[in-house]
Amino acid sequence: MLWMDRNKPDEYDASVMNEFLLASGNEVGELARHYFGEFSEVPYAQKKTEMIAETQRLLGAGAKTIAEASFSYEGNFCSVDILRVTDDGSFEIVEVKSSSNTEEEEDDKKVALTYLHDMAFQYYVVTNAGYDVRRVSLMQLNKRYERHGELDIEKLFVINDVTDLIVSFQPDIPANIEEIVTVASSPTEPDEIIGSRCDAPYTCGYKGYCWRDMPKNNIYDIGFRMRGGKKDEHFQNGIVTFEDATNAGIRLSEAQQRQVNTVLYDLPAHVDKEGIRDFLDTLTYPLYFLDFETFRQTIPQWDFVRSYMHIPFQYSLHILDRRDGDLVHKEFLAKEGEDPMRMLAESLCADIPKDVCTLVYYDPFEKHRLTDLAYIFPDLEDHLMNIHDGIKDLIVPFRSGYYYTKAMRGSNSIKAVLPAMFPNDSELDYHALNLIQNGGDAMTIFPDLHKRPQEEIDEIRTALLAYCRLDTLAMVRILEKLYALAE
Repeated sequence: MLWMDRNKPDEYDASVMNEFLLASGNEVGELARHYFGEFSEVPYAQKKTEMIAETQRLLGAGAKTIAEASFSYEGNFCSVDILRVTDDGSFEIVEVKSSSNTEEEEDDKKVALTYLHDMAFQYYVVTNAGYDVRRVSLMQLNKRYERHGELDIEKLFVINDVTDLIVSFQPDIPANIEEIVTVASSPTEPDEIIGSRCDAPYTCGYKGYCWRDMPKNNIYDIGFRMRGGKKDEHFQNGIVTFEDATNAGIRLSEAQQRQVNTVLYDLPAHVDKEGIRDFLDTLTYPLYFLDFETFRQTIPQWDFVRSYMHIPFQYSLHILDRRDGDLVHKEFLAKEGEDPMRMLAESLCADIPKDVCTLVYYDPFEKHRLTDLAYIFPDLEDHLMNIHDGIKDLIVPFRSGYYYTKAMRGSNSIKAVLPAMFPNDSELDYHALNLIQNGGDAMTIFPDLHKRPQEEIDEIRTALLAYCRLDTLAMVRILEKLYALAE
């Protein structure tokens, strides 16, 4: 990535960047600085020497807590999220991450390797610059903290001492730096093998460039829970295409083998009528098709909210009183800028009566939202959990292998199933929607919607309603198709 940044930056695809995570990191970093009381901050400067000089000035003036304290050693530069000066004159490096952790989790089992490399480099630079660093700490959000009343910043964060781990990394750092410098200055592109790491933990912006020669229907396109490490193993053994996988006789699950065979032999859709009928027999009418949209808060703003908790702010509901009955649609979209949960829960209980069958696509998501709401609002618990217990999952026929077609490309998600079942149907085309075309769009745009001009708010609300409505309409059409296939 460093070589690409220096030599082919135009190949970077910025669309892979997760704006929510970037904003979350900034938000957490700003708040974490207040954890230790008063602090000084080194402002960002293009010239790193200015940041280093300001750090020296603040230390000379007796500052005890410095954000973005900056140092260099033999041309290696680092900024420390929080530098603390202890009473005995030694130093503590505090690295702030917007990821979540719990107080019960052991440091050495849960700290991401990338975090350790980051902190180890900082320790290397700061200690070699002549400072006595006796403690290195990782500061993360406590995912068990639930807000009640005023935000309790001490409970919001978890701080773990990782000094021993960081010290154990030190012998390798000079060689790592030398390798990085060599790669960065090389006129030749590094011969790096591609693999599942290109998508872990988030897709690399250079993936499109590095994967440009990968054939269609390659080993990484095999779905149905084939692990990334297993795909890497096959790829490194020369198994690249579906044909290679078949010729090598690699072990595949039934679903994976069906995906490969459907492509290689251009097979028609696989339809297990009996399996589909068995699923359809579990449904009862009236039937309620439900879909939630949610957003997340890094720093909890309201009571009962935890960091990164999914907060439902919208739902769409299509209703059929019988199989050939008239389709009725109801919906809820919360007022922007306000806690949406109470009004949404009340509206849902009014729209879905007790003891009915509610159909969703991938039920863990909707069930968890209902469980959260039932916990938060005990007076609605009985009704909400009744809805929860009456849920049926439309993904079952696809996850169970009762239906598969080549166009699904190894995925059971509704975004794969819908266009595969209804190609070129403009009514069911998410890409034809305005502004909001997926759940990520909805999740990103709603939290700050109240900060926009009213004209934009109105346009976005219309787009949110259209998107969520399509999610439940898609389920209605998929169910209709399953009935037809079962005949």
